[in-house]
Amino acid sequence: MDQTDLDSLASLLRGAGIPVAEGLSDQEVVRIEHTYKFRFPPDLRALLQYVLPVADAFPNWRDASEESLRSRLAWPADGICFDIEHAGFWMAEWGLRPADLATACQIARREIAKAPKLIPIYAHRYIPDEPHLAGNPIFSVYQTDIIYYGRDLAHYFANEFASPRPPWVAVSARPIRFWDQVAFDS
Repeated sequence: MDQTDLDSLASLLRGAGIPVAEGLSDQEVVRIEHTYKFRFPPDLRALLQYVLPVADAFPNWRDASEESLRSRLAWPADGICFDIEHAGFWMAEWGLRPADLATACQIARREIAKAPKLIPIYAHRYIPDEPHLAGNPIFSVYQTDIIYYGRDLAHYFANEFASPRPPWVAVSARPIRFWDQVAFDS
């Protein structure tokens, strides 16, 4: 993302009435990535270092409590476990589903931990940390109701905040292992 792209996204956020603070420093990014065991994709990192959205539905990577951020990071796995218990969700790749719900959720969490980590962007919208490239899609994640909500960061913000799409948005969503399958199978 170049300066013009960052200006465009920051303007889109401000135009939607989203308050923004000074962007994260390199040291803050390193601390966040170390604490939560993921790497921001390059485009999200560039944006968060340019401006930090601080509205309630955005994760405030600078000032939110560790408990709050960990809860947001756990949301996708928690939602899948909820659907295992209440909606009979199970992926064939996980093998035979155990009758015991606690065991079933342990298996699911172990398999989810192998998938790209989903990083919260806004409310229940997430971006995968893999591949570690700019242009990853954004998923709307609510239990196993997982859909593509943007082909990339710019497409997502334009969709979420009803703004014109910048001309440089991705023309298609990059496939993401595991999460594509949940999105298409559920």
